[in-house]
Formats: sequence, C-alpha cells, structure tokens
Amino acid sequence: MNWHRLSTIEVFELLGSGQRGLSSLSAEEKFLEIGPNELEEGEKKSVARILFAQFKDVMILILLGAAIVSGIIGDFTDTLVILFIVILNAVVGFLQEYRAEKAMRALKQMAVTQARVFRDGEIVLLPATALVPGDVVLLEAGNAIPADMRVIESINLKVEEAALTGESHSVDKITYALEVDDLPIGDRSNMAFRGTFVTYGRGSAIVIATGMQTELGRIAQMLKEDEPLTPLQLRLASFGKKLSVLVLFLCIVFFIASWLRGEDIVKMVLTSISLAVAAIPEALPAVITISLALAAKRMIRFNCLIRKLPAVETLGSVTYICTDKTGTLTKNKMYVEEVFVNGELNERKNLSSINKQAEVALLLKAFTLNNDAVVDAEKIIKGDGTEVALMEASREHNIQADLFPRLAEIPFDSGRKLMTTFHRVGDKIISFTKGAPDILLLRCVNIDLPAMQKQVENMAAKGHRVLGFAYRYWDSLPENPTSEIHESGLQFLGLTGIIDPPREEVFEAVAQCKTAGIVPVMITGDHLLTAMSIAKRIGILNNESDIAIAGQDLAALSGDELLAKIERIKVYARVSPEQKLLIVKTLQQRGHCVAMTGDGVNDAPSLKRANIGIAMGITGTDVSKEAAHMILMDDNFSTIVKAVKEGRKIYDNILKFIKYMMTTNSSELWTLLIGPIIGLPIALLPIHILWINLVSDGLPAISLSFEKAESNIMNRPPRPQQQSVFGNGRGIHMLWVGMLMAGIALSAQSWAINHGLHWQTIVFNVLCLSQMGHVLAIRSETQSMFVAGAFSNKPLVGSVVIVLLLQMIITFTPVLQPVFHTEALTLIEFLIVGTISSFVFFAVEIEKILFRRKRSR
Repeated sequence: MNWHRLSTIEVFELLGSGQRGLSSLSAEEKFLEIGPNELEEGEKKSVARILFAQFKDVMILILLGAAIVSGIIGDFTDTLVILFIVILNAVVGFLQEYRAEKAMRALKQMAVTQARVFRDGEIVLLPATALVPGDVVLLEAGNAIPADMRVIESINLKVEEAALTGESHSVDKITYALEVDDLPIGDRSNMAFRGTFVTYGRGSAIVIATGMQTELGRIAQMLKEDEPLTPLQLRLASFGKKLSVLVLFLCIVFFIASWLRGEDIVKMVLTSISLAVAAIPEALPAVITISLALAAKRMIRFNCLIRKLPAVETLGSVTYICTDKTGTLTKNKMYVEEVFVNGELNERKNLSSINKQAEVALLLKAFTLNNDAVVDAEKIIKGDGTEVALMEASREHNIQADLFPRLAEIPFDSGRKLMTTFHRVGDKIISFTKGAPDILLLRCVNIDLPAMQKQVENMAAKGHRVLGFAYRYWDSLPENPTSEIHESGLQFLGLTGIIDPPREEVFEAVAQCKTAGIVPVMITGDHLLTAMSIAKRIGILNNESDIAIAGQDLAALSGDELLAKIERIKVYARVSPEQKLLIVKTLQQRGHCVAMTGDGVNDAPSLKRANIGIAMGITGTDVSKEAAHMILMDDNFSTIVKAVKEGRKIYDNILKFIKYMMTTNSSELWTLLIGPIIGLPIALLPIHILWINLVSDGLPAISLSFEKAESNIMNRPPRPQQQSVFGNGRGIHMLWVGMLMAGIALSAQSWAINHGLHWQTIVFNVLCLSQMGHVLAIRSETQSMFVAGAFSNKPLVGSVVIVLLLQMIITFTPVLQPVFHTEALTLIEFLIVGTISSFVFFAVEIEKILFRRKRSR
C-alpha cells in the first residue's frame, strides 16, 4: 500500500479511524487479529546447538574417528592428545558464534516502551506493543516513533531517520499526499517510521503498520538470511573432503597390501592409524584460529575491531568495497565551499581578499545573524549542520553577532522554506532572509531571474546544497512580521554552495584500492547529484563507462539487466534496504568477494549477507554493529584499505603454514608408505607423528603469522575465491619437498639400521629438524631468507629454537623416553642428523632462485 499517496481522509476511511483515534473495542479486535507490535526473533540457537555445530567439520570428524580407534586398541596417549585439540578448537569456535547471535535482540531493544494515544477520544499512555493500525499517536521532540505511521498534523515536525535511510539531516514532515508511487523511504516526507526519532516540533500521526509489517520488521526478516562462508572456510571445507577420501584410500590400500603379505593384524591396524594421523594436519584448525586472533589484536591498533575471526582472512580476498558516503568517504560535517556574490562565483578561500566589499560584508553578516546555531562556553559552534557551516565561514572574518542582536523573526517552516531575522543597524532595521533559492529569487526585485536560476542549477550540479540570501531595510521594527509583507520586495545578496566534503586521506585510499584490483562503489541515501559529485572528486567515477544510478531506476531493472550492468555501476543513490541486499547478492553471483560498510538499521541485512560487513564505530547503531563482521572505530574509509592490506598479509601467511604443515604430512606419508615397500620397518609410531604435527608444526606455524607483508601485496589483484590451497604451485611444492624429506629420512633409517644405531629416533629427529629448515625457507614465496633477514621475524626464530630444545629434551631425558619411544643419540649421530636435515632448506632456496629467474625472463 502506497500510504504516502493517500490523503488523510482516505487513510482514516481505510483504517476505520478518525482524528480522535479508535474505540477500545475496535482496537482490541484488531489486536486479537494482528497481534502485538513487536518483532519476531525467529528460531533461537540454543547453547547446545551452537556447541555441537563445532563438531560438524570433516577434519574434526576424522580426528574424532582416529581418537576412538586409538582408544579401542589401548593407545590412550594419542586419544587424549587428539581430544584436547578437538575440544580446544570447539571452544574457540563456540565463543565466536555465541557472541554473534545478538542482532535480533538489539532490534527488539529499539522497541518504544510508551506512547500517547487517542482511545475512545481520550489521550491515554499505552505500551507501544499495544498499538494497532488506526491508532492516532501524539508526537513531540524527543519521542521515538513506535510504529510506521502517516503524518496527519505537523507543527514544524522534524524526524531523524538516519538509522533507516542513512541521511544525517532531520526530515521536515508534511501532511498532504505525495504524487509519486514508488518513492524511497527518505522521500516519503508525510510518513514516520518505527525506529526513528522526533528531533523538533510536534504533531500527530495514524498507525498504518505494526510489528513485522513495519519497515523495521522487513529489515528484521532479511536479517534471518544465512551468512555466506568465507573464502578460507570454503577452501578448507573442500580441502577436508579431499583429505578424508585420500586418508580412507591410503588406509585401505595399505591394509590390503599388508594383509596379502601376511602381516600381523594388530600391527596393520596400528600402521593404518599412523597413516591416518600422518595425513591429517591436527594443529591446522587451532593454528588458523590462533593466527586470526593475533591478527585481530594487531588490527585494533589502526582502529579496526574484529567481531568475527574469519573476517580477518576474508579481507584479503575482497574484490569490491561497497561504502557509504556520509562520514566514511566524507567528513560528516557541512562546509561552505563556494559563494556567489556581486555577480561572481568565489571559492571560500578567496573571500578574505574581497570581504571589504559592501555586498560581501553584508552576506557574511547574514551568515551569522540569520542563524540559530549557538557558541558554547568552549567556543564550539553547536546546532544544525548547515547553520554551523555558515557560522564557521563568517567566523573566519571576525563577524560579531552580539553587536547586532535579533529583534524579531519569521521562523523557518517547511511550507515556505524561508527564514527571516530582524536587526538594528544604525538608525535603521535590516532583515536578512535565507532559504531555498527557487522560492527566495521570486521574492527579490531587480534581478535577472533566468540567469540566477541558471547559476543555482550550475552550483547544484556540483552536488552542493544551495542556499539563497537576501536583505531589506525598514524604517521601524515590524510589530508582527508576516511572510506576505516582510519576505517580499527583497534585495538579492548571494548564494552559498554547501557540501559535506571528502576526507583528505580518501583520495589516496581509493587510488590504492584500484591499484590492488579492488573496485570501490558508493552506496548512499543521499541525492544522486551530490553522490556523483563526491564520487568524481575522489576517483570512484572516472571512466565514461561508469554508471551512477538512483534507487527508482534500479528498481526498474530486471534481474538479468542488473547482472549485466552491475560491474559498471559505481554509484547508487537513494536505495532501499532490499536494494542494498540485492546489490551484494548480485555482485556475489558475479563471483565477487564483497565488503559492505554501513551504520544504520537499514544496513544490517546487507552487512550480514556481505562476505565482510563493516559497521561504523562512531555513528553506527547497535543493530548494524551486531550484524557486522568488523567495526571501524574511526568511521574512516582509509582504515578499510589498511585492514585489506593486513587481511592479505594474514591470508598469505595462512597459505604459508598450510604449505608448511601439508609438506610435513606429505613427508610422513611417503616415509610410512615407501619404507615397508623397500623392506624397511615402519619408521614412525602414532605418538611421533602427533608430536611432529602438533608441536614441531604448530609453534612455527603460529609464528609465521608474524611474517611481514610481501613488498607487492597491494600491487596485485585479490586471490581468486575459487583458487585451491593447492593452487599457484603449492600442491607441487608439498609433494616434491615432502618426497625429499621422506627420501632423506629413509636413507638415514637404512644407514642407521646397517650400522646398528638408534634408527627410529634418528628418523624422528631428521623429520623434525628438516621441518625447521623448511619453515625458515618458505617465509617468503620469492625472496631468499638471507635477503629478508634471518631475524626479521623474531617470533619464528624463537619458536624454531624452542622446538629444537623440546626435541632434545624428549630425546635425551630418560623419564620421557618411554612415553615418546626415543633413545639418547650420540653427539656424532645428532650432528649427522642436523647436517642431512639442512638439505631441505637449501633445496627450497634453490627453488626460489629458479622461480625468480623464470619470472625475470
């Protein structure tokens, strides 16, 4: 129903109501039919359900299976170690998800507790939940709007609708019907919506929708949509499934081959478990979680608060940043940018050279005197944003308002769009009138009206809010000034172009986005001309093929048309919450990883649906913050770009430790599979593999998250979402380095057996020390460790030293030898182990040299 198109009489007839509201009987009947005026929460996730969901991951299920089998055959050490890892991972995941389940609760808290309502012709105080369509509600400054309503009386009524529309200015409310059908919420000036606030004036309105039928209710419905998985979650889910198939296949092949050779059944089961344990990077889930948590902690330093840990990694894959304009790209502060006076257009900075001219001096006085902004004790100007901007401009020229006190006024109202004040100057009275140029110019004499209207159009085309100023002298102060008499026959004074200007740092941030292959897009509740002006200035709109579109035109596009055009649209203006959600979904349909910023309730559905939702910390509502993955503490677009750089760095480092861990697992598999085939005994026990996978893998892997960003990190396109963790040569590296490590280990095993040495302990130490060489070599994909600097990542060096010390402790400490099935090595044995383990480090360094030569060619 287009309620804004109906007259108040038609609204009364449709709702069976009148100026004095509903009867108690009628209201009760409607309440029984419609229900309370509150938002539905939908199905709540219980604590148990959230906890059990943490065990659905394929890799976790494989680990649980291995723990159960180990327990059945009596190897309780392995069982306890695996269960510890699984429980740790589940607890971390549970805490993250439990904190995220609050968006609907925050929406419910926006409910208004009481409202003044006409019932049976009398004004009564009722709970907002008891309101029904047809109720007439009284409104005044400070009231929250309790339902969606059609305004029926407005005495200078202004409503703050930023939470729903994103517009920071209060909207003047009118009572007459509007002519256009599908108006955006921000343009329905005869409507008031639940979740908004009365900032000025008073009036009354009739309830037309309650509960889930309100605009806020529609947003609540959209919030129920599932969030998409992050790129890393998708890759790891795919990785886990492939790994489970591989583990099952290897165990079956090994078991059948051993059975055909007549091996002992218990030994075959133990070895199959060893294979399964060797193939699974047990520490990977915990290492990723810890690394993301460490990155989230670092990001607080540059005003980024991470609410959901996977968001850190998602930032690295972002291809589109859909950002709000006001406060994020701009300063959220109105500014007088240019002034038209004496027939010339002047930039603000040039006014100081002409402020002695009579007309200019008079215009600057008008800025201050026809102004309701006030200066507090700390010399800070407070009031409406436009009036603050005018007073700041005049303050630069030392205009003293107290020398010309206001003697009378004709207040502003939304009907005539003018405001007039009267002041004494010498022995005369001067009136200053300001307001909408299209109305003001018609009240002026001795002007070239077409030329002035053209000037207004030119200034408005730059995205400026244009205000006109005029004056008139009077012999005496009017007793009861009226618009008809005292706002006519005016002398035109000038025009001002006022705008919320871009932040200085945004220009570089937008350019950096484009260099990094990320497309910045503006989505705003502001008018199209203003949005286009800012977008052109900061470089979002800079190609002829780029499109700017208003919400009404967007609504006219079919799904296929939008899909075809979406990658060319760089500016969206006056869009609804449903359209914001549609933009995100369409970009995702195109294969993009989308970051969306927002601060209002209207942004919550698109923030939740985006691959990464970014709420504003200063201006953001509680609802937007609860729906978001990340909060910008300074509401600054350039902070997003810094966060993207950090996200790319952490994702690069996650890929490094996946490469590191899977290479180790590959070496263990080759060692266990090839050894028996060439006639060697099984080299490793499950406890050895768990130690390597958890301790020798885990500590250095976490330290890799401290690795500095590659030099070209913001000069390359984002990694494709479809790219596997084995892509870009990582899979081949895991195989050949794993085979090299296995070859060294098996050679050492054969040599040790032939010389009667402690062969199992030697193999165990060779694999562990080879890992340390490997992790030092893969710190950079292309740069040699000797160029990067051995100590540029001190936590990694420290973790390598700790692992080496721990390895020596479990090898040489008698009380630990039975637990880890180790024997003390001689000094010669240990030196030989260290020497042959270093081969891996030099082999990977040679690989990087070959890669650099190939790239340079």
